[in-house]
Amino acid sequence: MATPKIKPLKLRHQRLRKKVAGTPERPRLAVHFSGKNIYAQVIDDEAGKTLASANTTEADLRGKTPRANVEIAVKVGKIVAERAKARNISKVVFDRGGFIYHGKVKALADAAREGGLQF
Repeated sequence: MATPKIKPLKLRHQRLRKKVAGTPERPRLAVHFSGKNIYAQVIDDEAGKTLASANTTEADLRGKTPRANVEIAVKVGKIVAERAKARNISKVVFDRGGFIYHGKVKALADAAREGGLQF
């Protein structure tokens, strides 16, 4: 059973996913935040493939801070943009995953834009 905080998040994400889908020309940049970690993936939904990803469980970002915060979100945003640009991906659609566009979500999106991705 979902906790009271998770259920509205899942409902918002389902509502968002009805409108947002990734294509080969414009894949989806999906973000997820747990209490400790941040995950970002560039996904082609038609092929069902992850084209680029970055998260805080990778060796270079692991253990920097005990919790997911804005600083780490900026680093993950820059890394995922770098990896997407290496695969010749410049335009994406942003999937905030049901999270409110504020704080860590906004920081990650802004860092990805600075890294060269267009939303």
